[in-house]
Amino acid sequence: MCALQNTAYCAILHCRYPAAPLPNAMHDLLITRATVLLPNEVAENHAVAIRQGRIIALGQAAEAFDQLPTLDLQGDWLVPGFIDVQVNGGGGVLFNDAPTVDTLQRVLAAHRPFGTTRLLPTLISTDHTRMRAAMDAVRAAQAAGMSGVLGLHLEGPFLNPLRRGVHDAAQFRSLTLDDVDWLCASNCGHLMLTLAPELQSLEHIARLAAENVTVMIGHSAADTETTLNALRAGARGFTHLFNAMPPWQGRAPGVLGAALLDDDSYVGLIVDGHHLHPASIDLALRCKPRGRCVLVTDAMSTVGSTLQQFPLGTQTVTLRNGCLQTDDGTLAGSALDMISAVKRCIQQHGLAPEEAFRMASTWPADLLGRSDLGRIAPGASADLLRLSPDLQVKASWLAGAMQNHA
Repeated sequence: MCALQNTAYCAILHCRYPAAPLPNAMHDLLITRATVLLPNEVAENHAVAIRQGRIIALGQAAEAFDQLPTLDLQGDWLVPGFIDVQVNGGGGVLFNDAPTVDTLQRVLAAHRPFGTTRLLPTLISTDHTRMRAAMDAVRAAQAAGMSGVLGLHLEGPFLNPLRRGVHDAAQFRSLTLDDVDWLCASNCGHLMLTLAPELQSLEHIARLAAENVTVMIGHSAADTETTLNALRAGARGFTHLFNAMPPWQGRAPGVLGAALLDDDSYVGLIVDGHHLHPASIDLALRCKPRGRCVLVTDAMSTVGSTLQQFPLGTQTVTLRNGCLQTDDGTLAGSALDMISAVKRCIQQHGLAPEEAFRMASTWPADLLGRSDLGRIAPGASADLLRLSPDLQVKASWLAGAMQNHA
C-alpha cells in the first residue's frame, strides 16, 4: 500500500515515468562473468548473487545459487551504484522551484541513466516554508518507496554573503536554537547541512553532529582556526572544495588550507572542467588521504533534458559549452552527470578506474556512514551498474530492481 495514502496519485506517478521500476520491486538474480569491483580488489570472471534486493554471495559461493535467473555480463564491469550527495535538479526541474514528490521522481529518473542510483536532493538557500516543504516531500517520497532518495541536503541558508555564489543572500542568516531543534528532529533520512562556521556557534555545530546531521562547510570565508574548530566540533567535510571559499594565502590558509591539511574530513569535487582547474583536482587528490575525495555533480535541471536556459530566482542561467552561468558569468551549479565525472577522473587525471568508481560510490557512502551502500559485498544493498569497457552505462540496479540503459 502506498504510504502517501493516495493510491491514485501513486499510480499516476508511475505511469508518468514508465522507465522507473516500481519502488518495491525486488529481483533475485545470479550475475556471472563480470569484472567486479570488490571492496579491496577487482575480480574478473566473477559472480554475484542477489536475493530480495541484497547481495548474498560472491564468486564460487554465488555460483552455487544457479537456480536463480542468470545474467551473463560477458566481461563487462559490475560496480556499485553511484551516490551523489549534491543534486539540485534534473529532467528539466529544480527542487527549489517545486519541492514535491513529483520533482523528486523526475530528478531520480534523469540521473539514473548516468549511473546515480541514490542521491541527496539539494535545496539551495531559501525560506523556512520551502525548507519544510522539501522535508515533507522527501519523507513522502521515502514512504512511497523511492529508495533512491537518501534524504535531503540543505545548502544554506546559514552561509556567508561574502561567498554567496548564486545563492540569494537575502535568505542568509545564522542558526538559532529553534533551527537546531527543528533540524535535529527532521526525520527525513540523511540530512546534510552546508554552513559557514564563522557565522555559527560551535555549540550548534556540535549538537547537529551529535544528532547525526552531516555538517558540511561551504560558502565560507572562515579562517583556518575557525574551520578546524568546526571540524573538531563534528563537521564532516567541505562542500564543492575550492568553490565559494577564499584562495589559500601564505599568511591566511583559510578554509581551503584546513580542508587540504585535515586527514579526517571529506571534500566534494565537481570534476566538470569548469569549476576546477585540473591542477586543483590533482592537489586535492594528493593532499587528502585515500577515501576522502568524493565526486559530486551539483547538477541543475539541464541534466537529462534538452533545457538550455532556466530562471534561478531573479537571475537567468544559460548553458553554454557545457557550463551553466548567469548573465554576469557566475557559475550556477553544473550540467554534469556522474559517469562523466568518473570518466574525466580516469582520462584526464590518470586515476585507476576502480578508484574513480569508489569516489562516486564507496566514499560518498562512507561520508554518510552507510556501510551497506557503495560496495559489492554480502549483505550490501544490490545497487549496481553494468558498464561497458568504454564506461557506457548499460544497466543499473537499485536494491535489486533493474533498468536497462543501453
